[in-house]
Amino acid sequence: MRTSDYLLATLKETPSDAEVVSHQLMLRAGMVRQVAAGIYNWLPLGLRVLQKVEAIVREEMNNSGALEVLMPGVQPAELWRESGRWEDYGPELLRLNDRHNRDFCLGPTHEEVITTLVKNEIRSYRQLPLNLYQIQTKFRDEVRPRFGIMRGREFIMKDAYSFDVDKEGLQKAYDIMYAAYQKIFTRLGLEFSAVEADNGAIGGSSSHEFHVLADSGEDDIAFCKALEFAANVETVALPPPADSRPEASEPMREVNTPDVKTIEQLATSLNVSASQTVKTLIVKGEDGLVALVIRGDHELNAVKAEALENVISPIAFASQDEISREIGAEPGSIGPVGLNLPIVIDQSVAVMADFICGANKPEKHLVGVNWERDLPLAEIADLRQALQGDPCPGAQNGETISIRRGIEVGHVFQLGRKYSRSMNAYCLNEHGEKTLLYMGCYGIGVSRIVAAAIEQNHDEAGIIWPESITPFSVCIVAIGYKRSEKVRQAADQLYQQLVDTGVEVLLDDRNERPGVLFSDMELIGIPHRITIGEKSLEKNQMEYKYRSAEDGEAVQADQVLNFIKSKTSTQ
Repeated sequence: MRTSDYLLATLKETPSDAEVVSHQLMLRAGMVRQVAAGIYNWLPLGLRVLQKVEAIVREEMNNSGALEVLMPGVQPAELWRESGRWEDYGPELLRLNDRHNRDFCLGPTHEEVITTLVKNEIRSYRQLPLNLYQIQTKFRDEVRPRFGIMRGREFIMKDAYSFDVDKEGLQKAYDIMYAAYQKIFTRLGLEFSAVEADNGAIGGSSSHEFHVLADSGEDDIAFCKALEFAANVETVALPPPADSRPEASEPMREVNTPDVKTIEQLATSLNVSASQTVKTLIVKGEDGLVALVIRGDHELNAVKAEALENVISPIAFASQDEISREIGAEPGSIGPVGLNLPIVIDQSVAVMADFICGANKPEKHLVGVNWERDLPLAEIADLRQALQGDPCPGAQNGETISIRRGIEVGHVFQLGRKYSRSMNAYCLNEHGEKTLLYMGCYGIGVSRIVAAAIEQNHDEAGIIWPESITPFSVCIVAIGYKRSEKVRQAADQLYQQLVDTGVEVLLDDRNERPGVLFSDMELIGIPHRITIGEKSLEKNQMEYKYRSAEDGEAVQADQVLNFIKSKTSTQ
């Protein structure tokens, strides 16, 4: 491909509304353009990368024995009502009506459609196991789409669904998919980790997330190398503190705390560590409001809180008006002493003594509060988010957690009979008895992988593509292509030789200054660059530079073809 025949839509300036690196570079490199909030056009350069990701995903899915299908993007409401998710899924489900006023939605996922398809086609265990997948556009009406392709409303996803007659079959299918995902992300050339995860709105039992590791990731991943443990911090079960609660050493007293609204302000005002304070969070429960108490320097883990018997899921915090009516205080001055609500405290709070909390009065706090003296010991649970240095689950020799950031790009679930039960998906087992199907669900964010790859692989100049998904493997920068016959002939000859040998090559034949040509190719991130200029040709040389290398190297002109072939075949 020649740039003179290509839509090379690079930008010099970074768009002001692009917050993360992948969004900035995808816009600057001319890969995507926004149509509406969270909805993008894929330009030729971006589409080449996207299609390479799709090809790797498709090849490994086919290798695993899965069969490709294509399901509709628009789904009838009755299927979602049958599964119980029409109301439960929430506002991310974009609902619409056709001309006959029938309810439909744009598919964010396809459990209902695939379950209906399979229950009408599968009659006997002899037709199982079965794994069907598709690569298709999804739509989730994000409340605040951001970060470009990373969290858009419309995106491309690979979703697969396995069907088996028993749990053993489901586990086997799950293991096959887990192994296929390992191969996919390895072939994509990305640093990734599979971690234990929460099932969220999909439901089911066991699940793992696949994360591309990057400093800009939205998720915290807890690792313990010694025990080969990795999990999303949302799912890390923390052991009770080893220390026992100290004896009380001071009386409880009320102090004035004007203009104190946060833990940081409270700690500063009283000249104490945040770890000596507690914060009381008021959430909605099945039978009214519930108070959750965690240490001031800790964060509430919403997944753990939602698992509490009396807390609604998804978790919902009480409004200021609700708190004022029920407690007579404002957020920032709430505490467990005298609080007439169900109270659940974190394990770390249960071993605190002489702690500081809100007094349930405006601009007042209590100092020197102690359990079983100033208030009854409340229900204890594991409520907080795991932190760097926390004990690793199952630790025997003091092993601790380390935290890294990750971008979720894949998720595998054991759904069990969640959807087959609600949608009556049966088959006959080997004894001729009707039995509900066991299902697994396996997703990969195909378009998200493109953004995640950039977040993990870039520098100040632009993108550094892994070899497997680069839009072009080689670029030829011809200095003075329009002016010099010698340069033009050498560039055209090398270009045609590379094309004939199957190398994906972009010839930059634009009439631009060398600095512009170089900066655009660095921005686009093509791994191998050959520069051809009159001065180097006089020495019978061309310059080669690998994208992430600091300097280039001279190569004899008559050796360049073999040199490039060796580089592209070994990278």
